[in-house]
Amino acid sequence: MIRSESADKRTFPLVKLKADLIVTGGGLSGVCCAVTAARHGLQVVLVQDRSVLGGNASSEIRLWILGATSHMGNNNRWAREGGIVDEILVENMYRNPEGNPVILDAILLDKVTSEPSITLLLNTAVYHVEKQDSTTISSLKAYCSQNQTEYDLTAPLFCDASGDGVVGFLSGAAFRMGAEPKEEFNELFAPTKTYGELLGHSLYFYSKDTGKPVNFIPPSFALNDITQIPRFRSFNSQEYGCKLWWIEYGGRMDTVHDTEKIKWELWKIVYGVWNYIKNSGNFPEADTLTLEWVGMIPGKRESRRFEGDYILKQQDVVEQRLHDDAVAFGGWSLDLHPSDGIYTSGPGCNQWHSKGIYQIPFRSLYSRNIHNLLLAGRIISASHVAFGSSRVMATSAYVSQASAMAAVLCTSLGCTPASLYNNGSIPKLQQLLLRSGQYIPGVLSKDEEDIVQQAAITASSELLLSGLEEDRTPLPLDVSVAQMIPVNAGKLPAFQLHAYSDETTTLHAEIRTCSRTGSYTPDTSIAAFEFAIQPGRNCIQLISGATVEQTQYVFVMLHKNPLVKISRSDKRITGILSVFNTVNPAVSNYGKQEAPDGIGIDSFEFWCAQRRPAGQNIALRFDTPLQSFGPANIGNGFARPTTQPNAWVADPNDTDPTLTLTWKAPKHIKKLILSFDTDFDHPMESVLMSHPENVMPFCVRNYAIFDENGRKVYEKKDNYQTRNEIDFPDAIVTSSLTIKTTHPSASTPAAIFEIRCFE
Repeated sequence: MIRSESADKRTFPLVKLKADLIVTGGGLSGVCCAVTAARHGLQVVLVQDRSVLGGNASSEIRLWILGATSHMGNNNRWAREGGIVDEILVENMYRNPEGNPVILDAILLDKVTSEPSITLLLNTAVYHVEKQDSTTISSLKAYCSQNQTEYDLTAPLFCDASGDGVVGFLSGAAFRMGAEPKEEFNELFAPTKTYGELLGHSLYFYSKDTGKPVNFIPPSFALNDITQIPRFRSFNSQEYGCKLWWIEYGGRMDTVHDTEKIKWELWKIVYGVWNYIKNSGNFPEADTLTLEWVGMIPGKRESRRFEGDYILKQQDVVEQRLHDDAVAFGGWSLDLHPSDGIYTSGPGCNQWHSKGIYQIPFRSLYSRNIHNLLLAGRIISASHVAFGSSRVMATSAYVSQASAMAAVLCTSLGCTPASLYNNGSIPKLQQLLLRSGQYIPGVLSKDEEDIVQQAAITASSELLLSGLEEDRTPLPLDVSVAQMIPVNAGKLPAFQLHAYSDETTTLHAEIRTCSRTGSYTPDTSIAAFEFAIQPGRNCIQLISGATVEQTQYVFVMLHKNPLVKISRSDKRITGILSVFNTVNPAVSNYGKQEAPDGIGIDSFEFWCAQRRPAGQNIALRFDTPLQSFGPANIGNGFARPTTQPNAWVADPNDTDPTLTLTWKAPKHIKKLILSFDTDFDHPMESVLMSHPENVMPFCVRNYAIFDENGRKVYEKKDNYQTRNEIDFPDAIVTSSLTIKTTHPSASTPAAIFEIRCFE
């Protein structure tokens, strides 16, 4: 029994914690930042003011995680983000293909608590910053509402991943809020107003079919007149959760300090919408539905953006500008929303895509005036327009991994973040990121410690692709389709395919390339064909005589003609993909982007992959086999398709596909990293949507590793992850390593993107 009485006031217990890095904010960005830093040797305190991790992705808000893949609705091929955020998405796909947000909560908690170097503080809000001097944070004060405990958090480095930038704000870091005028950065898409042009908050609801009639009595605060919402006729009984992203409000308010007011307006709207669905009589199918869940806190889009030594701009996104300090990439559209949100009479967003992914520079990931403050998530240094792309969760998490690795390097060198750029340490940072699974477009891995670079690399076989077999019923050309084919510099091979028709018609075909290296927007025609199609089977030869100057993908295009059927192939091969000139209204894709003059946006066609089980390859034959899948690819510095597949792919007829690394002298091997194909084209939306499989069909599931004496030193069964890192307790002394794999399926040969080996 405890009894207490005091004439003096009491204070809460105070716990002092010291670490190498304090990360504020436990959304996806903070999680990826903390895990990345901890895995690379830092002691980390992760402070989260909510009871769960994940932020907008958590069960409290329930927004799907998306980034450069953009619902597969753009031209960004193989663009899913790498590193920890990829690991989380692949793990969620394996455990949770149904998109249950509660399972995602558990996965994020699992990732964080599995790292012994992370101290996790949930329900803990940072409220005060102590500074050593005008440019340096010394500590943070935080309070946990659940255990009534105060915390004093001290570190040499701090990372703000809090979404609203609480540490940056309290520390005096330079920030912006609202839109820049066009004149400041010559951003032609910038709005005319410099404030009152923020993106608002959203709040979602879930419904459930109970199988019996359910009444609904609305609360008194529910919106009575649903016609106040200009698009009220768009509501229906089938859509719920983040498919109703356009239930948005607050863009003309202070999206930090007015959040509670914005939340109440959103509650008013949500309960009014549900009352309309249940009680208007317009939705008899909703009779058995109940309101299962309504968000208690809104999902925020925009508030403060902090200033770094570089501000990302519209031109960086649209023109795919290059930066010598690139550490990450983005690829979501320039996605700006009307400030009036759901009360606007126009569309709920205004999305304009670029032709490909764009680099994000390190100079945008730290404060320009607080020297030990790294920035992570949506608060990085970007203009309002560029923020429209960089703000989405997977991109935010991706840059956070770069911020974490910068903290690792700063700790090692004893310097500030800005010094990494000023003292020439960016190449080292880039190489550390690439080793951790980060992909940086245009940056080649040159890891001096990787002894694979010293090895002779051989394989039991390699795929010499002479064609894609015709093993599926021909499908009509209801939409235009293109087969992406990796070719080497020089003359293009001739392509052969079969077209079927019940009547005489004409088939138009093309071969196109991309005008920008690293882009998958086929905007340059190098050959055009017109074929007279007769009833029955027609043998089509695409012989162009065209040449290309460098290794790249070409697009063999067959234009829409529903009278023509084209054979497809069930073969799924790493680095081989078909794309379609389809529409995806969810991301403002209507087959072609036609930008008006004067907004600085490109016009082009969309050629997008389709989700399985659709999206089969075109059945084609090549007069010269494609030689793009050799074993040397596993050490070429790229661990995903770029201008070529960048993978060793075995011959499908090889019953024991094997890759061997041989050195001239024995090596003392302590660590191996293997990278497999988990389909970087699949966006892996984390909630609400379901997916056709929980393991990607390209992924090698089973493999074993043997030393020079044939002794098995490691075996993995039922693999589903992109990267496998193997640490040997005792070094393996050998002059060769042999990796024996199995084919994922009869339709998909074994493939490995990358192997790294360290002594």
